[in-house]
Amino acid sequence: MWEGLRLQVLLLCLGAVLWSSAAVAGSRGPQDRGHRHHHPSVYRNRERRKEGQVLHRSKRGWVWNQFFVIEEYTGPDPVLVGRLHSDVDTGDGNIKYILSGEGAGTIFVIDDRTGNIHATKTLDREEQAEYTLTAQAVARDTNKPLEPPSEFIVKVQDINDNPPVFLHGPYYASVAEMSNVGTSVIQVTATDADDPTYGNSAKLVYSILQGQPYFSVEPHSGIIRTALPNMDREAKQEYDVVIQAKDMGGHMGGLSGTAQVKITLTDVNDNPPKFAQGVYAMSVSEDKVPGEEVGRLKAKDLDQGENGLVDYTVLEGDGMNYFEISKDSETQEAVIKLKKPVDFETKRSYTLKVEATNPYVDPRFISWGPYKDTTIVKIAVEDADEPPSFMASSYTFEVEENAPGGTLVGRVHARDTDIANNPIRYLIPRYTDLEEFFTISPEDGTIKTTRPLDRESQAWHNISVSATEIGGHHQDAKVRVNIKVKDVNDNAPEFATQEEVLMCENVTPGTIIKTVSAVDKDEMAHRQHFHFSLAPKVANNLNFSLKDNRDSTANVMVIRRGFSRMTQDVYELPIEINDNGVPPMSSTNTLLIRVCSCDSKETILSCNVEPFVLPAGLSTGALIAILACIVILLAIVVLFVALRRQKKEPLIVLEEEDIRENIITYDDEGGGEEDTEAFDIATLQNPDGANGFLPRKDIKPELQYPLRPGLRPVANSVDVDDFIKTRISDADNDPTAPPYDSIQVYGYEGRGSIAGSLSSLESVTTDSDLDYDYLQSWGPRFKKLADLYGTKDSADDNS
Repeated sequence: MWEGLRLQVLLLCLGAVLWSSAAVAGSRGPQDRGHRHHHPSVYRNRERRKEGQVLHRSKRGWVWNQFFVIEEYTGPDPVLVGRLHSDVDTGDGNIKYILSGEGAGTIFVIDDRTGNIHATKTLDREEQAEYTLTAQAVARDTNKPLEPPSEFIVKVQDINDNPPVFLHGPYYASVAEMSNVGTSVIQVTATDADDPTYGNSAKLVYSILQGQPYFSVEPHSGIIRTALPNMDREAKQEYDVVIQAKDMGGHMGGLSGTAQVKITLTDVNDNPPKFAQGVYAMSVSEDKVPGEEVGRLKAKDLDQGENGLVDYTVLEGDGMNYFEISKDSETQEAVIKLKKPVDFETKRSYTLKVEATNPYVDPRFISWGPYKDTTIVKIAVEDADEPPSFMASSYTFEVEENAPGGTLVGRVHARDTDIANNPIRYLIPRYTDLEEFFTISPEDGTIKTTRPLDRESQAWHNISVSATEIGGHHQDAKVRVNIKVKDVNDNAPEFATQEEVLMCENVTPGTIIKTVSAVDKDEMAHRQHFHFSLAPKVANNLNFSLKDNRDSTANVMVIRRGFSRMTQDVYELPIEINDNGVPPMSSTNTLLIRVCSCDSKETILSCNVEPFVLPAGLSTGALIAILACIVILLAIVVLFVALRRQKKEPLIVLEEEDIRENIITYDDEGGGEEDTEAFDIATLQNPDGANGFLPRKDIKPELQYPLRPGLRPVANSVDVDDFIKTRISDADNDPTAPPYDSIQVYGYEGRGSIAGSLSSLESVTTDSDLDYDYLQSWGPRFKKLADLYGTKDSADDNS
């Protein structure tokens, strides 16, 4: 590549030299193409404003061309760009050439005598393609312009110094598998910084370096296309392709650049599902319940996404009624579940034909089908130790009430369905027959009563019977047994309601005053009804009669007039009721008839006898008013008494005021027990003697209480605990003590005290060497102080 570059630079330099020589040689001929010819005009053709003189346009007297310079020139000497020359320049050195503009003095320098322009630096066309400069010829001695300034352009001539570049690489593309040859995949484009208008430096040609024979690239457009038919994603999914872009039209000496293209084949549904085995073997225990999983199988589909989805169905087989199939959406497996219970003793194996299909089929590849597969699933039933099986799901028996104990009710039967056919033992769980009305034979399942049953107390008995196999795993089963107690006519009928009959004194004979009905706790047979009649002892009474309606009711009628409450207010009418059952049962029920006072319309006014014995003129309203007055007076008396009780006089009679509290406080510190000037210790020990006797108002002391045996002088005692207990006992047992709280402060404090000062003012900051073990002997009231001060020294010693 560099050899080609050096050859190109050499040719360009040679061309530039020839071009410059021709330009200098032809600058004197106005007919030369690409040159500008100017005549001298150094103030020689000045305008003269005389009459008859013709004015002429001044012309430039020096010539130059549009100059070119090759970029990236790295020779040892500056590059000659061109030469400026004016017609007024006679070669005597009196003219000076001046250069200004872009890069003047830095990039481009001029020989002020000869007008030769040189480039002192390496130029890059990609940075700046041309430079605009201004040239002027001036007098060397005066620097006065001899010609007006003129502009010219120095163009940087391009060389192939920039390789093609892919700006957006690496590239990622995808194409469907099984695509036809020539399917467009992606277009890649490279750019070249060289001048596209000059030569072939920017003319790019694309080629593929890696990726054949699967892909190809169009040389001029950079479009990548598939080159092989039926590329299978399941065989290879990703391809790494390298594309090259080369300038100079792809010829030798051109520069090149590459790009990585990763092409992925996307999936299409071109593969059917396939079972790995032609026959699958599974097993299920006969004790499994419907809904439990039996086994799984899977048809593998090499496609992805929805193209790889598989649905499963059962086509045929003797197990279609006992098994069902579903799909696990996460694993795409077929899940076979138990649909109905199976029995090892009945049938020991089942067969299913399972089909797997694709729910989505691509029409382009439907001819490649079929997109399904089938397999055989054989399911073996395993024997399990099953519980006994009753011959019926439930039993219903009947037994007559009042039947003696030991009466046969019925028999249940169960058997062991396993091959072992173990014997069965029967049992009635006690929680189903708490009162133990029944018993069962453990060997044959015969159920009998233990005592007579009463249908009216309990018409149905619902119990359970458990059957357990002897041997094996002691499996058991339970069955429901419903026992109906058949009715026996053992209850006599009675009135349906027990209520009095109210009858007016002026009732008319023949009036029906009551229609009676009856009930029977026993069951009534079809067309069975009650029969009513008067008891024999009142069959011939002159007051009432009874008519049986033959529909289990009877009418009670009055047969005379002239009833009076004053004579008799209540009549008892015994009525005999027969149920006509087998055996017939009857009972005698008494109907109470009360005579009442009525008005002319036979409206009952009163059925009581009290109004006849009350004083005349005193009505019920008057009685209520009197009772209300009595209640009001009682309330006033109770309120008055309550107010009087709230006013209590003080219990202690003092001269000036009623003192509710008596606080004796000694808050001064003295010299201790040895200091007798501060206060009298005898007064402290007996404050009652100092303050006098305070009598109670609510009692009157009749005698002077002597000194109690427990009270003794403690002036010289050092047992403070005993002293405090004594004072507390005196206060509690003194009947003359005030009935209010009395606070007495015993401030035994001072330097003379054996206990020392109890104040905490100095104990915080002062270290004492005293021994506080004696606090242990002061009793439980000083235990806290003894623990605080006694343990301190021991703690210090331990530390």
